[in-house]
Amino acid sequence: MKLKNILLYTLIIFSLFSCKKDIGNYDYTPIAEPTVVNLENATFKATVGDTLVVRPYIDLPDGVAMQDLKFDWEILVIEETRVDKYTGYPLKIVYNLAPGLRTAKLTVSNNKTGMKYFISFKIQGGTQFALGQTVLSVENGITKLSFIKPDNKTVLADLYKSLNGEDLPANAVQLFGRPSPYQPTVAEDYWVISPDPTQKSVIIDGNTMLRKKYFPEHFFNPPASLVAEGFESAKGFATGIINGKLYIAVTSTAPFAPDYGKFSNPQAGDYVLSKFYSNTPQFYFGFDKKSTGFVSFNSGGDYSGANYIVTGDAFNPKNIGMTDLIYMKAVPGTSYAFFKDAAGAIYELSFGIDMTDYINKKEITPKYKRLFKGSSLVQPDTKWQKSPADVFYFTSNDKIYRYNPLNEDLRALNADFGGKKVTMIQLNADNDTITAGVEGAVITVDVSVGINGVITKTVTGIPGSPIDIFIKK
Repeated sequence: MKLKNILLYTLIIFSLFSCKKDIGNYDYTPIAEPTVVNLENATFKATVGDTLVVRPYIDLPDGVAMQDLKFDWEILVIEETRVDKYTGYPLKIVYNLAPGLRTAKLTVSNNKTGMKYFISFKIQGGTQFALGQTVLSVENGITKLSFIKPDNKTVLADLYKSLNGEDLPANAVQLFGRPSPYQPTVAEDYWVISPDPTQKSVIIDGNTMLRKKYFPEHFFNPPASLVAEGFESAKGFATGIINGKLYIAVTSTAPFAPDYGKFSNPQAGDYVLSKFYSNTPQFYFGFDKKSTGFVSFNSGGDYSGANYIVTGDAFNPKNIGMTDLIYMKAVPGTSYAFFKDAAGAIYELSFGIDMTDYINKKEITPKYKRLFKGSSLVQPDTKWQKSPADVFYFTSNDKIYRYNPLNEDLRALNADFGGKKVTMIQLNADNDTITAGVEGAVITVDVSVGINGVITKTVTGIPGSPIDIFIKK
């Protein structure tokens, strides 16, 4: 009995100690976390040269936030592979990074507990030129660059001359927005291109409108005579036709390196390309004025020439017999080209192209060749645009015409430009608006479904007649 009593007392004592220990385990007070309001996933706007202040609401329930917490800020500068770091509260800096959307982070450290808390946010950097419309125009033979602010009222006319103290090259034909390697939809530079070899095309900083360099400096070894005809960007870098040859920007270096995006040698081959060429992810496609036929290059720019199969006899794509290509925007699938013959007649050619070369079987399918219904309207300075739905718009004096090749429907838009010659048209990405240029003005025309060209907005104060425009939204 005594032994049993001893064992019973021992079990009771152990049980009491275990219960007391369990009560202690559950008697726990969690560490109070700081409260950070209006920062997580937020985007703050910053203007280059102005002060950026990021001041979220901070609270520490069991302490004094400004005494017990430490604040470390990081802004990722991806194009230079670095991180800008700042300490203290609030973040208050003179913003000096190139425009663009940047990733940032705040690390909040509790000095008492050693705990760290991370909050991510964004900074949208810009300049006064980050949003708006840059317009290239000609007044009395002098090329001018102006800027329309987002209010669509304020025009900074002849801006390049006032900032740089010199005129732009004469006979300019294009305002090309060279894309940023990190944000391909954003123009990092503006190129004012003149095909006149006696004129130096210029490259302008898209953020400041200051001249960065003259175009020949964008080559490792520039050609002795430089005839720049037209440029495109479809893969985040520039390609173009110079001296009848295809040039592709060098992208083998890091994007922040000084040589990134420069031009080296032309793509080798026996050809003389028209300025109307296509730059697609799978291939380059153009018209060779030397052979009067269509030629292609693979996605890397290697010349394939007329190495393709022809399936159809509407015309011979390897020898069209005309050299004056007045407009073409070829795409995979059905494409159209407009040629003028020696007698002045304009022909419309329709054809299918497949240059993907998956099994070394490139192909062009000629569909038809016919006189263009709008031949009498086309002038030497007619401007063209094409929608993805194969609807064409072209200018003739003070009119813009819409043409659908599927049914040969040709009609003038209702837009009345007051008898002024239309010198520029640009179809927007949604294909529902045309930006047109007439002397002294930029005009927005609604061409959405069911609307036959209604003027919705007019911005005046442009010096001379617009010839090209780049719109930042």
